[in-house]
Amino acid sequence: MVPRDPNLVLPDNEDEIFYLGQETNINMGKTLTGGDIACEALLNEGVDIVFGLPGGAILPLYGVLSRYPQLRHVLVRHEQGAAHAADGYARASGRVGVAFATSGPGATNLITGLATAMMDSVPIVAITGQVGRAAIGSDAFQETDITGATLPVTKHNYLVTRVEDVGPTVHEAFHIARTGRPGPVLIDIPKDVMQEEGTYDYERDRQIKLPGYRIPTTAPEDQIDAAVKLINEAERPVFLAGHGVIISRAFDKLKELAEKAQIPVVTTLLGISGFPENHPLHVGFPGMHGEAYASLALDDSDLIISAGSRFDDRIVGNVNEFATRSKKIHIDIDPAEINKSVQVDAAVVGNLKHVLGQMIPKAERKSRPEWIRHVEQLKTDHPSLHIPETGNLSGQHVVRGLSNITKGNAIICTGVGQHQMWAAQHYKFTQPNSWLCSGGLGTMGYEVPSAIGAQMAMPEALVWSICGDGGFQMTMMELATAVENRLPVKYAILNNNHLGMITQWQELFYMGDTQADAYTANPDFVKLAEAFGMKGMRVEEIDDVESAIEEANAHPGPVIVDFVIEKVEHVYPMIPAGGSIQDLMEDTRV
Repeated sequence: MVPRDPNLVLPDNEDEIFYLGQETNINMGKTLTGGDIACEALLNEGVDIVFGLPGGAILPLYGVLSRYPQLRHVLVRHEQGAAHAADGYARASGRVGVAFATSGPGATNLITGLATAMMDSVPIVAITGQVGRAAIGSDAFQETDITGATLPVTKHNYLVTRVEDVGPTVHEAFHIARTGRPGPVLIDIPKDVMQEEGTYDYERDRQIKLPGYRIPTTAPEDQIDAAVKLINEAERPVFLAGHGVIISRAFDKLKELAEKAQIPVVTTLLGISGFPENHPLHVGFPGMHGEAYASLALDDSDLIISAGSRFDDRIVGNVNEFATRSKKIHIDIDPAEINKSVQVDAAVVGNLKHVLGQMIPKAERKSRPEWIRHVEQLKTDHPSLHIPETGNLSGQHVVRGLSNITKGNAIICTGVGQHQMWAAQHYKFTQPNSWLCSGGLGTMGYEVPSAIGAQMAMPEALVWSICGDGGFQMTMMELATAVENRLPVKYAILNNNHLGMITQWQELFYMGDTQADAYTANPDFVKLAEAFGMKGMRVEEIDDVESAIEEANAHPGPVIVDFVIEKVEHVYPMIPAGGSIQDLMEDTRV
C-alpha cells in the first residue's frame, strides 16, 4: 500500500484509490455475495484496516473476510471504540476510517463516535448489519432504525435493500465522506442482502452521480479580490486558523501567506498543529481556556481572517461583544457556515488550500512591526502558561515534561476536560497534524481508542494519549485491543480522583454545590495495566515526570503512566460560557 502524501488534496472528480496505488480486485464481473461485494469495494477504496465487533446481523459480512486478507480486521471491545478508532485513524492518516457493527445495540453504540466525527468533520464510513428485509419494521430481535437514529449525526446514510446497490453505495459513501467538508457516512445492509448473490464491476459501480452535491474547490475571483483588499488595507490583521487547515493540508500555504503579509496566527482548539508553535508569528489558541493573549489579540485586531474555522461558541462567547473593532473574512468550504454565528465582511467559499494559494500572489508583502510588538507585549502582560508552583505535581507539569522529552515529535490524543486544556496549552506542537481531540462534541473516552486508530495509521510514530481519569474509564476496555495488536501507545493518566472540569464549574458557578459529587473512586491503574498485560508505572513527584516519560518511550509495547496530580487545580485562563474578553479570569497566583 502506498501511503498518501500528507500534503495531497484529492481532486474532487478523482478516486482515492488512484493515489493509493491499490489495484482493482480480480473478481470483477463474477457472481458474488453482497458481503463479498462490500469487501471488493472497500479494497478498491484503498481500505486496509477495519475496526469492528461482530454480531448476528453482520455475520454474513464477517463470514467472507477470510477471503480478503488485505483487509485487516481489528476486533474492538465496544462499538464506540470502533468509531473512535476509525476517527483517530482518519485524522492521523488523512484517509477514510472504517467501522463495522451489527444491528440494534451494536449500531446504536456507534452513535457517539459518529456524532464526534460529524462535529469535527472527520471522514468515516460505518457499515452496520440489519435484520432481514422481511423483518424490518416488525420490532424483530436487535432491530433498530439506525438510518433514522443517525440522520442528525452523519453527513449521509443509506439503507441498502438490493444486492446490486451494495458496490455503488460503498463507492458513493466514500466519495461523500472524504470530499467537500468531510464527515461520517453510515451504510446499513440487511442480513439477507449480504447473503444474496450479485455482480460487482468496479468501473461501473464507481460512477458517482450526485447532481445536487456541489464541492467547492477554488473560490470565485471576486471573493478572493474582496478578501485580499481587506488584508492589504488592514493594520492589525490576525489569522484565526481552524481545523480546515489540517483537513485540507494547507500548512505550507498558511505559513507562506502569514509570513508574506506578516499576520500573527491564532489557532482554534482543533486548529492546533496547523501552524508550528515555534514560529515567531504563532500566538496561541483563544476562547474559554485558551491563552489570554490570543483572545486579546483577536479583540485588538482590525481584521480577523477565519481560515477553516466555524467561529465556535467557545471562541466567540457573547456574539454581540466578540471582536467588535474588527472586520472579518470567513474562508470555508461549507457555505452553510458563513454568517451562521458571526456576520462577516467578506466570504470566501472554497477548499482552503486552493483559496490560500489564490490569495498569496495578490497579497502585498507587508511589515507590521508595531502590531507584532503589540502582540508580543500581550504575551508578556498575560503570562498564561506560567505554572504556579505549589510543590505538588500538577497536570501542567506532566504535559510540559512530555513536551520537553518528545520535543513536539509525537501525536497527542486527548478526550475532553481539564487534561485536554492543559495539553493544548502546555505541549508545543511543531509537527503538522499531531493533535487529535474531541472538539465540537466534547466526548469523554475519545482519548483511549482514538490513540489506537492513530497508532495503526502511523505505525512508526510515537503516540501519547493524555487522559483524564474519568474519561479513561469510559473506554478503558480498549486497552485489550492495544495489547492484542501489540500497539506501543503510551497512556498518561492525569489522576486527580475527580471529574476535574465538573469540579471547577461547580466551584466557580454553582456555589460549590457538589450534591452529585465529582469525586471518583478510581481503580489502581498500575494493577489495571498489569491485568491487561501492559507495563504500568506510577508517578507522584515532579522530579520523576521526565524520567518516567523516557522509560515509557523506551518500552516497545503499550504503557500506562499513572500521574497522581493535585486533587483540585483549576484551568486558567477562563472566559465563562457566553461571556466575552471583558469577563476574562486569570490565575491570581501568576
